Amino acid sequence: MDSGSNLIESFADFARQKNIDRPTMIRILEDVFRTMIRRKYKVDDNFDIIINADKGDLEIWRFREIVDDNSEDIWDHDKISLSEAIKIEPDFEIGEEVAEEIKLEDFGRRAVMTARQTLIQKVKDLEKDNLFHKYKDLVGEIIIGEVYQLLSKEILLIDGEGNELILPKSEQIHKDKFRKGDTVRAIVHRVEMVNGNPRIVLSRTSPKFLERLFENEVPEVFDGLITIKNVVREPGERAKVAVESYDDRIDPVGACVGMKGSRIHSIVRELQNENIDVINFTDNVELYIARALSPAKITNMTIDSENKRVSVFLKPDQVSLAIGKGGYNIKLASRLVGFEIDVFRDLEGVEVEEDVDLEEFADEIEDWIIDEFKRIGLDSAKSILALSFEELARRTDLEEETIAEVVKILNQEFEK
Repeated sequence: MDSGSNLIESFADFARQKNIDRPTMIRILEDVFRTMIRRKYKVDDNFDIIINADKGDLEIWRFREIVDDNSEDIWDHDKISLSEAIKIEPDFEIGEEVAEEIKLEDFGRRAVMTARQTLIQKVKDLEKDNLFHKYKDLVGEIIIGEVYQLLSKEILLIDGEGNELILPKSEQIHKDKFRKGDTVRAIVHRVEMVNGNPRIVLSRTSPKFLERLFENEVPEVFDGLITIKNVVREPGERAKVAVESYDDRIDPVGACVGMKGSRIHSIVRELQNENIDVINFTDNVELYIARALSPAKITNMTIDSENKRVSVFLKPDQVSLAIGKGGYNIKLASRLVGFEIDVFRDLEGVEVEEDVDLEEFADEIEDWIIDEFKRIGLDSAKSILALSFEELARRTDLEEETIAEVVKILNQEFEK
């Protein structure tokens, strides 16, 4: 059977491997031994446990007061009859205290085996709890992990201490390509307990990841001289970052971009060539919207603050710039400023090529479809063709197939 010293030595070695500090180790040992005592003796308040984990020493002492064999208290847990006491020490007398050492072997083989398993389980539980709280405090911070397994829905990584981290497909940039052994930078997105095990989920698509990359690359952001007011992203495609400086001597946009783009280039590379627009934040809503739609130049706008909508008017050659490739520019600008942005062509002073009124197509396009286009200010063939498919789908309540058919009809007109 395990002796107390063997049990404590093996447990102490195991606890040290798991980075459990000495006071915690002693507390776990005492808790387990007190549980053993309560199982055997029902109570533990008249027992002392002395543990020296460094030497592997364990002493358990039971204290009882000697009473007369006929005493009413003889059945109390902290009393012992004189006849029992003198078996331990012949010259004991009534009223004295008996200190009796209890050996671990006295608890029986099953109890000692249970204690060993309980000690190991308690350390494992503590290790999981420590890991959970460590990463809970790191939520929103960048960490580095190494890829050790590629699965269909997620990538498993390990940190420097061998702990498992998870990077789901949904939190990866769609251009990310990882191989086993690659190092990956991401933020701790969330930490949760699943069946008693900490699940640490990372993200590379979160706006917070981009914000942290700016903190790493731009000292003024890290030091708080420049504040990041808002970040919006279409991961791997485009992002807009609104920045503000409280020091008039610091140009926040210039500081974030760096000399010849030196600071922002490393961020762009990390994000798989994500196109990042850095703009000056302002409380002037009109100016903020104009900056958000950069590089397009706006000629006029009408703001509906109550419904959080804004109509912007641009020269025909600026419309595609405002919308951007895949509609990303206008989508991100809307999210950045918190307004739904509708784009209209400003034809004033512009020499307009020959156009065709939508009503001319009444025999090919149903009236209710024409009315829907008119509702958003598109009343001619070229006003519709000037917008991307994505923009037309976003602004109208029409099915994609319907829009595609209308565009086809209008294109055929000009091909004639």
